[in-house]
Amino acid sequence: MDTSSFTPGAIALYAVLLVLLIFVVIALVRAVRIVPQATALLVERLGRYHKTLEPGLHILVPFIDRVRAGVDLREQVVSFPPQPVITSDNLVVSIDTVIYFQVTDPKSAVYEIANYITGIEQLTVTTLRNVVGSMDLEQTLTSRDQINGQLRGVLDEATGRWGVRVNRVELKSIDPPASVQGSMEQQMRAERDRRATILTAEGIKQSQILTAEGEKQSAILRAEGDAQSQVLRAEGEARAILQVFDAIHTGDADPKLLAYQYLQMLPRIANGTASKLWIVPTEFTAALGSISKGFGGSGVPGVPGVPGEGPTGPREEESAAVRALRKERMEALGGDTLTPPAEALREAQRQSEAATADATASGTRSGLPFDPAQEAGQHPGEPPQPTAAPPAEPEPPAEPEV
Repeated sequence: MDTSSFTPGAIALYAVLLVLLIFVVIALVRAVRIVPQATALLVERLGRYHKTLEPGLHILVPFIDRVRAGVDLREQVVSFPPQPVITSDNLVVSIDTVIYFQVTDPKSAVYEIANYITGIEQLTVTTLRNVVGSMDLEQTLTSRDQINGQLRGVLDEATGRWGVRVNRVELKSIDPPASVQGSMEQQMRAERDRRATILTAEGIKQSQILTAEGEKQSAILRAEGDAQSQVLRAEGEARAILQVFDAIHTGDADPKLLAYQYLQMLPRIANGTASKLWIVPTEFTAALGSISKGFGGSGVPGVPGVPGEGPTGPREEESAAVRALRKERMEALGGDTLTPPAEALREAQRQSEAATADATASGTRSGLPFDPAQEAGQHPGEPPQPTAAPPAEPEPPAEPEV
């Protein structure tokens, strides 16, 4: 091996070349910079701010240009620890906040404040105490949007010169003291009980109102139904009375028809499941006299009647207009369905004979001794039996003349 090449001069030359090579490599490394997306690099030249590198490839002057800091341009979320805040009614509440912000000017964020995150936190705490200090606990719990708006306005105005924009401020939690929480729970429970009582009372009220209205309408409808029923019943009775009246007058009613009706009522009087004794009324003799007179007798037992005469003498003739009116009413009432007078008279005579037999078999009518002359009036078809003349009473002696 030739040792003449390792002379001190050659070694020095190799060392210099090596140093130059290392310098070139380091210079190249420091000169070439690749900036990622959503990131900004601040470059200082000889200790002063030179420029801001945007995302992409950049070439710097080695050993003259220096990267001071990198800034994240994305929106960031910072949650600060709970801070004790005193309300206007001297209650200490713990409020936990969340800040949404974004760096808009990397130069100002680096050179205007040493640590913008710490600055935002302290500014949030002080602003929150100022805002909440003017509210009581009730307003604090119910005015989250108002507190958020005031905080955002103050923070955005203060951090604008820092190159930071506060997009949103949220109160994550508001925790009052434990004693206050118990009182609030009792108040909420009492409020809910009050609302439940009110709703129950309103429901009972509506139910009673609806029930009363239903009963009222039912009573009104029931009364209307009763009134209509009574009206219809009265109209029916009036129509029936009118038809009976017209039928009686159209059928030329006389004592025969009345006697027939009386005989029809006798079986109803005698009919009864609990009747053990049939009592004959005292006026039965007079009734039989009327019946006999209606069938052509004289009305006096044993004396025949005069044909064509009634109880009060000859019947008055009706006018033609009255007969025509009765005929029209009879036709309107269906007069063709009435029983002919001759047939009705025969039926009345038959029932009269049956009633006479029942009356005779039931006992003495008036308590007087039996007299065939009295029985003759009950048989209109038989001639009256002769009766012995009562003995003549002796005349009183005449007084002598003076």
